[in-house]
Formats: sequence, C-alpha cells, structure tokens
Amino acid sequence: MILSLKNKIVGFVFAGLFLCSNVDYAQVAYNPDLMIDDPIAAVLDSLHSLNMFENGYAKIIYPKGNKFNFPHDSVPKYDEAIYEQRLKKIDAASPFDLQYNTVVKGYIEMYTTRKRELVARMMALSQLYFPMFEEQLDKYNLPLELKYLAICESALNPVAKSRAGAMGLWQFMYPTGKMYGLRVSSYVDERCDPYKSTIAACEYFKYLYGLFGDWQMVLAAYNGGPGTVNKAIRRSGGKKTYWEIRPYLPKETQGYVPAFIAVNYVMSYTAEHNLYSAIPKKTFIQVDTVEIKKQLSFSQIAKVLDLTVEEIQYLNPVYKKGVIPVMQGEKSFLTLPTSKIGAFIANEEKIYDYLKLDSLHSKTVLAAQETTKIHTVKSGERLSTIASRYGCTVAELKQWNGITGNTVPTGKKLTIYIFSKKPTAPSNTTAPISGSGKTQYYIIKKGDTLYKIALQYKTTVDELKRLNGFGTKYSLMPGQKIKIKG
Repeated sequence: MILSLKNKIVGFVFAGLFLCSNVDYAQVAYNPDLMIDDPIAAVLDSLHSLNMFENGYAKIIYPKGNKFNFPHDSVPKYDEAIYEQRLKKIDAASPFDLQYNTVVKGYIEMYTTRKRELVARMMALSQLYFPMFEEQLDKYNLPLELKYLAICESALNPVAKSRAGAMGLWQFMYPTGKMYGLRVSSYVDERCDPYKSTIAACEYFKYLYGLFGDWQMVLAAYNGGPGTVNKAIRRSGGKKTYWEIRPYLPKETQGYVPAFIAVNYVMSYTAEHNLYSAIPKKTFIQVDTVEIKKQLSFSQIAKVLDLTVEEIQYLNPVYKKGVIPVMQGEKSFLTLPTSKIGAFIANEEKIYDYLKLDSLHSKTVLAAQETTKIHTVKSGERLSTIASRYGCTVAELKQWNGITGNTVPTGKKLTIYIFSKKPTAPSNTTAPISGSGKTQYYIIKKGDTLYKIALQYKTTVDELKRLNGFGTKYSLMPGQKIKIKG
C-alpha cells in the first residue's frame, strides 16, 4: 500500500485471509510476527459479501482426476524441508530473494489451511486481472512476480479501501495516485480503474527501484513508504538489505515481505496443496471495452443488454455512483463481456434513448460538467465551512487533499472537484398527440422510427404495428398519422 509521507496503519492482506471473528488465536501463537487484529480482514470479507463479487466467480469445481489424487476435503501438510526446497526452486528463477524462514512458514500454512475458500476465490479473480498485470509489467521491464503484490495489497478487490484511505487493487493513497495521474472526482476514482492503476503502479515500482536498487527494499518501500525505509537504513547503521533493516521497520512492514514470499509459494504450488480455483464468470479474454459518447447509467445499460447492474459494476469499478460521466476533454470507457460488445454497438442509440426517456420522466436533463478549483484556506475557515461552500463533504475534502486530521492550516491550497448538475429543459423529443377519448394519434416526423415512438409513449413496437395494421414490411413518411392508443 502506498504512502507519500506518513506510514499507513494497514497490515498485509494475506494475514487477514485467515483471521475472522471466531479465529482460534492459539492456532497462530507459534508465530509472534502475525498480527491478530489485521485491518485488511474486512477487505477480504468483502469477497464473501459484496454482490459485485458474487458475480465474479462461481463455486469451486474439483477436477475428477487431480494431479495427486487427493480427496476433495484433503488439506495436505509438508515438512519444512519440502517448503524450503520448493522455495529454492522458485528463487532460482526470480530476481527477488525468496528465502525460507519460520515467518514465511507461518504464512504458507495459513494460506493453505484455514482460509482455503478465499484463496480459491482470489485464484478466480486472478484470471481476470493477472494477464493485464503481466502485460504492463513486461512493457515496463519489471519482474512479473510483482503481480502477486496486488494480492498482498487488496486480495484482488478493485474497490478495496484501507483505514488510511488507500484505494483499489494497488492501494494508492490520494496524493500518490494524483502524482501518477490517477483522477479522483465525485463520480470517478481512477485508483479503482484496474488498467490505469496498474500503469501507475508500474511507474511507481520503477521509481522505487531507482531509489533502492533492490527488489526486496522496493516491496518494503511500497508498503511503508520510501521515507520509512530510509529511516530504518539509518537506524540499522547503514545496512542495505531488507532482512538487515527488518527489525527497524514497522510491524506491518516486517510482515509484508514474508507474506509476499508466501504468496509466490502458494500460487506456484496450488495443486500440491489441493487448492483449486473457483470458476471465474469472466476471464481477461472474455471482456472488452467501448468508448461512451454520452452520459449513461448502469441501469440503462443493464436494461438493454440483459445484464445485472452488479455485473456492470464488477467490470467497471472506476465509476463510483453507477453513472458513466462524459466530460469535456476526457474519454470515458465501458467494460463489458465480449459477448455483449456487438449488442452494445448495434443498440448504442437505443441505449442513449433510455436517457431521453428517463429525462422525460424527471422533466429535466442533467448537463454534467466537472471543474477543478484551488481554494486557499483563510484564517478561521474550517473544513466543514469549505465543504459547505463547494457542495461536497468533509470526507471528500480530506480524500482529495490527503488530509488526515480535522484541521487545516491557514494558507494551505486545497484542490476542489466541482461536479455541476445544471437542469435544462428536455429536448422536444415527444411530438404532440392528437385525438380524444381512447384513440390517439401521432404525426410522423423526419427520422422517426417505431422504436423511438414506442419509447416515448411507453408502449411497444408490436402494439404500434397491431394498432396500425403494419406487417413485416412497412414505411413511415413525414406527415403520416398513426395510432398511438385506441
């Protein structure tokens, strides 16, 4: 998890894999380095409870003839010599120092026993995210093993949020995310954009490696911040390796690298531990993106494409409020199953027509535009008064500007995101209806189709065809009068 100046109060994610309200503390007593009260346990629990993740994978299906002929309920155990031998094999092909010790052993045994179902779920999510991680890591000439860091950071939950306010797969704090070009506004949080946040993480990895020249130290700096690592170096008397400075690091950072080593082991030896992936409902090759030309809501897309809002949310975690805004000078994209891309393109105008229909119901159309303002704090101003002035919340002010306390010094410049909603009169999409009683008529205008008319008047194309005696072949001419009701 990334910090710019202050240490984060967050543990490593996989320790939380095996911590829950009824955890047997005696089971972890053998490892004094494990933190019982792991704040990331709640993030991992989201893989159980959030509807958007229930759309991400189905149940585990065990192969009929697994590699080692284990029964489905078997939980294999191995001697320390086996763990050490296997890690040496991984280490020989890795730029990381994947050494085995008792701390690493503790994490390996936790990952492969008490929270096996969560490991299976993350294995399913990895089939959506890992190919993209690997593509970007290779592009930046970075070790591919860094993909496992997202497991340690977020359990592959793209909307994971730490107690310190870090967000997304790679857990960027607001200031660091902004430094690497990740936009945060009322409607969009690009720290939760899998693609853009992965690019930002790669750039940050390159920066940290330029500082320390050692991948183990990069891991520690990513978790605790480069300033924390530099302090540990000084306190250790100038030592330059992770294991030498480890006693001088915060406790959560002391556990972070061993957890990363254990993740490398577990993901390399899943079959040996009878661990199998839950079945992902969508993998990397089964999704694609389209550019959005007009503002859309998830509900509009769901209606036309026969998807659930939760499915769309799962594939588009960057949008915070179920709305895809289209801003001037900014491109907006929608991720969909590849099987729905063709349907979206073919029905794009129809989907936008739902927005017109919704606007008729509400009598207004929202012409949305986001602007950024810099506010200089004046003497006596409070966060609450500033938030009230700009129509945002105190929490948003803190998040946008990396503020952790409840006060702000005079003269500090604050970034304010203003998402204006300007009601305008709806366009003249509905022509007058003539007639009285049960029978009502509509005068055809240039460009009209039965589908558009059906949308406008809350009816169906088939009903319009029935009322007007239209067969499979029909034509609409400007000035023609057709029945709408009767």
